[in-house]
Amino acid sequence: MTLLQSLLLGIVQGLTEFLPVSSSGHLAMLHSFFGIESGENIVAFDLLLHLGTLIAVFIVFYKDIWALIKAFFSMMGKVFTGKFSWRGLAAEERMVIFVIVATLPLVVVKLLDLDVMVEKLSASLLAVGIILLVNGFVLFVSDRFHKGNRTMENAKWYHALGIGVCQMFATLPGLSRSGSTITGGLMAGLDRESAVRFSFILSIPAILGASVFKVPDLFEQHTDAAQWMVYLAGMAAAAVVGVVAMKLLNYISKKSNFKIFSYYCWAVGAAAVIYSLIG
Repeated sequence: MTLLQSLLLGIVQGLTEFLPVSSSGHLAMLHSFFGIESGENIVAFDLLLHLGTLIAVFIVFYKDIWALIKAFFSMMGKVFTGKFSWRGLAAEERMVIFVIVATLPLVVVKLLDLDVMVEKLSASLLAVGIILLVNGFVLFVSDRFHKGNRTMENAKWYHALGIGVCQMFATLPGLSRSGSTITGGLMAGLDRESAVRFSFILSIPAILGASVFKVPDLFEQHTDAAQWMVYLAGMAAAAVVGVVAMKLLNYISKKSNFKIFSYYCWAVGAAAVIYSLIG
């Protein structure tokens, strides 16, 4: 992999991890375009790209993350001292529970061992294109929901679970994780700003979980120091662009709707389908 390819893939990862247009779908298409095969130490590079976007989340939401860490330990203290009650929980402690509940569907996906199926779909440009078309439809429908006024502070556990189920389907390449979770939040009656914020926070355990399962594969690969530097450049690009993408989506969610992203997904998805059929 060249430095230019690494930087381009890092930029695309940073943008599409948070903008609702599917990072997995775009990376799969670029891998096909560049002729990058899964055997070319791509696991290490993919892991670094995800860590880059995780760094971006920590940069933008470091205050929220620190508050959630403290809330987790304070909640555990209430559990072990017998003082735990739902009504007695602070807003940050309820948010910790919502994040845990919303992450459970991803655990189910891992237990079902669907990785092979996802890899096969990622290798098919036709499949990725079709799923991108579906993603565009999901985004288009999300704008049809009436704007709710619920925040996560007054949400229920089943709202978080519903958002988590939406995230579970986003393991398919071409179906955006952020787009699916934001749509799930809007369906639960969240206001757009709360839906976007919860989607970003929910990305932390999702990215961490995916990264942890890939660590053992790193020991099976042999990558020289020069290639590691190329990979790290892509990771840095993903982190920097990820920060920009999150701020951009926050701005768009306050000022506009997601129609522009649905049109984009339809255009890219249609191009991928056509190219796979005639290419």
